[in-house]
Amino acid sequence: MSKTAKTFVSKTVTSPVGRLTLVASDTGLAAVLWENDSPRRVPLAIMGENPKHPVLREAERQLKEYFAGQRTSFDLPLDFQGTEFQKRVWKALLKIPFGETRSYGQIARALGKPTAMRAVGAANGKNPISIIAPCHRVIGKDGKLTGFAGGLKAKADLLALEQHTA
Repeated sequence: MSKTAKTFVSKTVTSPVGRLTLVASDTGLAAVLWENDSPRRVPLAIMGENPKHPVLREAERQLKEYFAGQRTSFDLPLDFQGTEFQKRVWKALLKIPFGETRSYGQIARALGKPTAMRAVGAANGKNPISIIAPCHRVIGKDGKLTGFAGGLKAKADLLALEQHTA
């Protein structure tokens, strides 16, 4: 993590999968948090709400398009806060094509760490930018849905939305 303290602001939006809290720094979108998210999962010091922040407004617009089936990729500046390994995993999530899934093992192999499935799973669980960095597209090696910060129903709903849109 960076040595300099960043300022984070938020905006809460409604979506078909519940209320989401969007969090941004001056650098980019830092988080998409779920309504019942544990503050320990993504520990950011949010200074307050700023519904007019340009990154938050653009994230809200793009998420609305996504949920309306009009967007298959996001174009936002991202400001991942985490360890270097976590950031590598989260960037790998961005490469999973819309409407497709990958297993933890596939991601570990793509990172050149074929035995790091559990570490990939742990990093995936801490993904701060849900939906946009599509951790919902990561499933168990048996094809079953596995843990998701927004809940398995939200994960299934997101995957169904993508299958329908694709």
